[in-house]
Amino acid sequence: MKRFALLGLAFVGIFLGCQKSKPTLHVYNWADYLAPQLVARFEKQYQCKIVIDTFDSNEAMYAKLKAGATGYDVLFPSSYMVALLKRENLIQPLDHALIPNLSNIDSTYLNIVYDPKMEYSVPYAVSITGVAYLRNRVPNIRFSWDVFARKDLKGRMTMLDDMRETIGAALKFLGYSLNTRNEQELQKARNVVLEWKRNLAKFENEQYKTGIASEEFFVVHGYSGDIFQIMAENPNVDFFVPEEGTSLAMDEMVITRTSKQVQLAHAFINFLLDPHNAAENIAVINYLCPNRAAYPLLDESLRRHPVLFPPKNVLARCEVIEDLGEDNVKYTKIWDEIKAMQ
Repeated sequence: MKRFALLGLAFVGIFLGCQKSKPTLHVYNWADYLAPQLVARFEKQYQCKIVIDTFDSNEAMYAKLKAGATGYDVLFPSSYMVALLKRENLIQPLDHALIPNLSNIDSTYLNIVYDPKMEYSVPYAVSITGVAYLRNRVPNIRFSWDVFARKDLKGRMTMLDDMRETIGAALKFLGYSLNTRNEQELQKARNVVLEWKRNLAKFENEQYKTGIASEEFFVVHGYSGDIFQIMAENPNVDFFVPEEGTSLAMDEMVITRTSKQVQLAHAFINFLLDPHNAAENIAVINYLCPNRAAYPLLDESLRRHPVLFPPKNVLARCEVIEDLGEDNVKYTKIWDEIKAMQ
């Protein structure tokens, strides 16, 4: 199997070498989610050019694809979105012979993904959603989602502009599953988010990072890797997973059905799964790439960091966001109402 895999990768090199001009790989990814030096190294190794566009939510990425964007080769959706992309025939099966580094994937995390056999998707990075706050500004904080109900922090807090994450936070606060389909539970969550909204500066997915780092915002709802980066910039920033629980997401790599660079896309995925590249990527993006061969290559400070490697009692409070099929519209309806309310 390994011999044939190496032959397959050799073919990729021959194929690319025969092209008259440098091929271009179009990647659609989250912002700040790939070490720049890895991009440069891949471009040099495969004599190609990588063009990266970014999205700030799975729903924004999906909407662009549905609107007719067909120029992308590799996407980085969360696991629940992989299910939707597959169902709508927007991605293609992977050729495992061209991705020998699949053997490096930490099988522990295959239990939380939609596609554990990796037929259409490959795990890229694990993310936990939680709350970051300024210790010097909010000294007496309860590690709960109800921090967003605090009127004394009005205008100094943000939550994610992501319907599944923010409605999910309210559902967990109420003791419900963040994958509920129950109309009454969803209405209660809607009302909670509306109460929180009165105290928020805004819903958004990017500016919260610079906002809390500069201390414009005191409390923000965000992703663990982003917060990890901010903690290195501002020692006053701390992070917690609310006692009621939160979401755990696996972002994955997929190849679009309309890709014009299928061989190169496979080579790119395999390149990112190389243990040295994965370890380097983890150190830059501060998200855990579930690559068991990369773990020993990490600095001890990273291997011991509770944000990057959450303890078991934290993981026990996490729930994976699932694709809800036709019931997704229930969340869309509620989210539209929340965003429209003044």
